[in-house]
Amino acid sequence: MAAPDHRAVGHGRIGGLADVPILSVDDVTREAQKLARERPGQERIAELCGHAPYVRIDGLNAGYGKMEILHDFNLQVAKRQSLCLIGPNGAGKSTILHSIFGFTNIFSGTISVDGRDITAMSSKDKLRHAGIAYILQDKSIFPDMTVEENLWMGGFLFEKPARAKETAERVFDKYPRLAARRKQPARVLSGGERRLLEISRALVMQPDVLLVDEPSIGLEPRFIDMVFEILGDLQNTEGKTIIMVEQNAKKGLEFADIGYVLVSGQIAIAGPGDELLENPEVGRLFLGG
Repeated sequence: MAAPDHRAVGHGRIGGLADVPILSVDDVTREAQKLARERPGQERIAELCGHAPYVRIDGLNAGYGKMEILHDFNLQVAKRQSLCLIGPNGAGKSTILHSIFGFTNIFSGTISVDGRDITAMSSKDKLRHAGIAYILQDKSIFPDMTVEENLWMGGFLFEKPARAKETAERVFDKYPRLAARRKQPARVLSGGERRLLEISRALVMQPDVLLVDEPSIGLEPRFIDMVFEILGDLQNTEGKTIIMVEQNAKKGLEFADIGYVLVSGQIAIAGPGDELLENPEVGRLFLGG
């Protein structure tokens, strides 16, 4: 996103001590388009994942209805790597996640996981057979169901309900904080606990790839840190591959191995997360200074 508040990026001193130019969303988009004049090539994209892609997108043109949002889009992420997508509003960041999971119209191009073409698979087959789980933005839990029942819902594709319950128990073993509330309605959970439940529900199907949409949205800072610690554990301890859209660009790039800056459905900049954090243009447009 363009800035933490989604509306503007401020520069200069606070409190009227100096003129403070403000970049609107449209300004950020126009400025970001200048960055896209030299798009990273396939070699750079491959280099960032060590030439060993686990999730790969090649020449993707995709969108909604007849509207094309992504244009000749390429992506490569290795197993156990994390990728953070940033950019101005409307750049196509969530459309990438939607396309991988099967929520868009694919006009051309391919999406593969571990060398297997999954482009035409349905969302449920991508979850069941390709090991891809989508963690939605906030408020995707069922508030009147118990924490335990919410977790069971994560295994709705299992042929036997007992398997969902068995897998849910392993999740409770991993996260005692949820286990302590298992019989309580999900509506009583704090914001951080709700996000933990959303992540945990996605783990019931034991996916290899996590598509994470705005993990920090609506959370207090202490819960944001907790969520990123959980995601880091899933990547580094359990070997998950994570592709994330994050409105808090600084936090996302600090977390991720790779960062892509998107502009108008294409990659403008690609590099290691820490390298993008040091890029002055990325800082000016997306990091608040």
